[in-house]
Amino acid sequence: MKHVMLVEDEVELAQLVRDYLEAAGFEVSMFHDGQEAYDSFLQRKPSLMVLDLMVPRMDGLTITRKVREQSDLPIIMVTARTEEIDRVLGLNMGADDYVCKPFSPKELVARVQAVLRRLDRKAEPEENNLFRMDKGQQRIWYQNKSLNLTPTEFRLLELFLEHVGQVYSRAQLLDHINPDSFEVADRVIDSHIKNLRRKISDAAETGNRHEWVQAVYGVGYRFEYPED
Repeated sequence: MKHVMLVEDEVELAQLVRDYLEAAGFEVSMFHDGQEAYDSFLQRKPSLMVLDLMVPRMDGLTITRKVREQSDLPIIMVTARTEEIDRVLGLNMGADDYVCKPFSPKELVARVQAVLRRLDRKAEPEENNLFRMDKGQQRIWYQNKSLNLTPTEFRLLELFLEHVGQVYSRAQLLDHINPDSFEVADRVIDSHIKNLRRKISDAAETGNRHEWVQAVYGVGYRFEYPED
C-alpha cells in the first residue's frame, strides 16, 4: 500500500483529504506542523508528500528544499497563493505538482495517482524505447519514424525526454533554446510547442487522443507519455 504524508494546517481540510485518500486505497499519515512532518519524514519515508506551503514552524518551501537534499520523494504542493511566481518557485524548488486552494479532494487524489504513475513509468526503461535520439545529428525518431525537427524543436524535445513529467515555465524553455533571446517568451515558446506537438502526434498517429506536451495552467509545459 502506498503511503502518503499529508502536511496541512487546516484541520478540517486535512481530515477531508485524508478520508478521500484512504478511500482511494492509500495509507495516510497526517501532520498540521511542518517541523513534526519533517521529523517524521526522517524516520519513515512515505511514497509521496502532499505539502501545504504555509504550515507553521517549518514552511512548505523549506521542507521541500530539505527533503530534496536527501531524497527524490514526490511532492505535491498545496497553496492558497495563485500568483505564477509562487507556483514556479515551488516547482523550481523541487515540487512535482501543485494545487491551488480551494480545490476538489477528488482532483487532489487524481494528481497523487498521476504523480505516482509517472514515478512508476520512470522505473520502466522500455517506455523510453518509443523515442531514439542522436545528439550529434540533432535528430529524434519516434520508433522508426524521423520527426524532422528544427534545431530549436530538437532542443526542446531533448529537454522534455530527459525530464519526463518535469514542468518548465515558458521563460525557462526560452532560456534553454536561446539564452540571449529578448523575444516575448509566450509567443515564441507556444509556437514551437504547437509545431512539436503536431510532429510527434503525426509520427505516433495519436491525433488528438494524447497531448504529448501538456500545458500546465499558469506555469508552462511538461512532457507526458500516454496512459497504458
